[in-house]
Amino acid sequence: MQAHELLKQLRIPELSEVRDYFRSLSTNTLLGMGAFTAVTAYWFATRPKAIKPPCDLHMQSVELPVRQRYVKMNSKQSKILYKTFLSVIDLYKTSLYVNQGGEFARRGAVLNGGPLLTYFYEDAKTLYECFQRGLRESKNGPCLGSRKPKQPYEWLSYSEVIERAENLGSALLHKGHSKDRDPYIGIFSQNRPQWTIAELACYTYSLISVPLYDTLGTEAMTYILDKTCISTVVCDIPEKAKLLLDCVSGRQHTIKNLILIENFDADLVSKAQQCGIEIISLKDAENIGKAHRQRPVPPQPDDLAIICFTSGTTGDPKGAMLTHKNIVSNISAFVYVTRPSCPIGPQDAHISYLPLAHMFERVVQGVTLMHGARIGYFQGDIRILMDDLTTLKPTIFPVVPRLLNRMFDKIFGQANSPLKRRILEFAFKRKENEMKSGIMRRDSVWDKIIFKKVQASVGGCVRLMITGAAPISAPVLTFLRAALGCQFYEGYGQTECTAGSTTTLPGDWTAGHVGAPLPCNDIKLVDVAEMNYFAAKGEGEVCVKGPNVFKGYLKDAEKTKEALDEGGWVHTGDIGKWLPNGTLKIVDRKKHIFKLAQGEYIAPEKIENIYIRSEAVAQAFVHGDSLQACLVAIIVPDPDFLPGWAKKRGMGGSYEELCKNKEVKKAILEDIVRLGKESGLKSFEQVKDIALHTEMFSTQNGLLTPTLKAKRADLRNHFRKQIDELYSNIKM
Repeated sequence: MQAHELLKQLRIPELSEVRDYFRSLSTNTLLGMGAFTAVTAYWFATRPKAIKPPCDLHMQSVELPVRQRYVKMNSKQSKILYKTFLSVIDLYKTSLYVNQGGEFARRGAVLNGGPLLTYFYEDAKTLYECFQRGLRESKNGPCLGSRKPKQPYEWLSYSEVIERAENLGSALLHKGHSKDRDPYIGIFSQNRPQWTIAELACYTYSLISVPLYDTLGTEAMTYILDKTCISTVVCDIPEKAKLLLDCVSGRQHTIKNLILIENFDADLVSKAQQCGIEIISLKDAENIGKAHRQRPVPPQPDDLAIICFTSGTTGDPKGAMLTHKNIVSNISAFVYVTRPSCPIGPQDAHISYLPLAHMFERVVQGVTLMHGARIGYFQGDIRILMDDLTTLKPTIFPVVPRLLNRMFDKIFGQANSPLKRRILEFAFKRKENEMKSGIMRRDSVWDKIIFKKVQASVGGCVRLMITGAAPISAPVLTFLRAALGCQFYEGYGQTECTAGSTTTLPGDWTAGHVGAPLPCNDIKLVDVAEMNYFAAKGEGEVCVKGPNVFKGYLKDAEKTKEALDEGGWVHTGDIGKWLPNGTLKIVDRKKHIFKLAQGEYIAPEKIENIYIRSEAVAQAFVHGDSLQACLVAIIVPDPDFLPGWAKKRGMGGSYEELCKNKEVKKAILEDIVRLGKESGLKSFEQVKDIALHTEMFSTQNGLLTPTLKAKRADLRNHFRKQIDELYSNIKM
């Protein structure tokens, strides 16, 4: 059989037929095929790629095996015990885990079985070394910046900051401070470059910074001054200096020097002299130090760095003692998790507006400075923060839920028609689908059409955000992750663990949990039987252990013993639950529980977090006690949303008028009870009546702590009359 006949039978075209076929194709067709091929190749080359996670996102933490626990023991008995456990493991062919009182400890899977992290860089084991590393990394680039209204940022270089810190530190030594004698230096100031310079001055000479903040009130301020026996305070403005003088006037005290950042008058000097205190300017203090320059006395990792007083919701503030190792381990843990997907360098800028008196902002600054990046401080007025953001164009933006809730409300408030709302929700769904695949970006068509203004409102360059300090609802976090299109982490922690204990991981952009244990600590859950939480079920009080855990409370052995057990675990008071993928979900609060008359335990914060999901509600305070059979609440309606919300229900008037309207109150009560039912609240967990209040709970009126937590005792006392009236009406 000839070849061409065989090809015909097999229906395989001959070469001449293939040539004739391609000759028959039009030029346009060939061009179209070429264009299609080019477009396809371009799409494959430029298509969005998922961020590579640092571990298996289906198992983000692992239980600690007995082998890992006992291998470090040195005594003969420990070795025997170790071998015994191993034989049991071999016998039953199962994996036994450390069970300390019924709770299983877990460690972040990102460590891949390795030890807990105490530092990330060999040349950065203390905060002093972190700053020196930043100088090298930045090649003496811009470090700290500030601005005046409608002006650009003005920058101090790394070497200028170090020079000023050494001058101020030398002045402190000249005034009699040293590592072993009078080591505490108070810093009473709003965020500004001089704050960080004063802190670095302490680190350069192994002194200990003690942040102060006026929202504590004069009574708490006096308590801190007495507890620490501070003799020198660096203060920003005369008004705060006057507050300090009021605290010590007419009584014994230890303050000898006030170093003021801004200008002051002769009257303040005279008032200070009457209290036995000398006031000098920061500039003069630096000149004194320049004239009496001392060589740096760098600290060791185990030296104390900060006494950070927790604001607390009840009682006196407690001074958490934090070492350089504590803080550096916490900084390093976040770097360890995020560096592969979002490395930080001299090109980055951080906006500093969250209080430097708290550890969340301090740790973020530590991450920034260790990598030679720069910090721009806000002008001091949170109401014009957006102006600072658009001027600085930060790449690192730490946030708290309260700010995020406002952003969320503003975005949806501008979608003021059904069509705009549908388009916004459609765009969000498209980006949410990408996030579920691990893709996080801000260059999609939806970013260019819908979310460009949102991103521009925070400067347009943000690529790393982290939220903490308080819970945030999953819908708000998910939406803003999609809208802002940057790597957006949620963390959980407290001062006693330096700042963070957990964080969400790169590539896991799901909400509703606080992530896995950071590489600097282990976490276990402890039974809370009275609330029906048991570690065997993966639920219980969150306990943390690791190099980031504090050394105790200053001069308060009793409170230290309450928080820190003999095994070195700090008991947070929060109730957590392990999810199947190894992440932690905070579900309740142990300390803020109370019994109703029938004996039911109530966790008010859980209920409040559900109720504030109502569009009409900005804040909620749920109250009950053992003498009452039900709950009541004080509700602060959202002033931005209440008018529109009420109008949809046929009710009009000003904000104040609406808050007095019984129909508005009834509608809000029905809405929050509906939300409670949908969220699985039991009938006794639902409020029976509410009172509407027009003034927001705030630090200024003493109803919130500086970290924006409810001061429950103060709220109860403040609204005692309304609470009594609510219960009186229910009884009738």
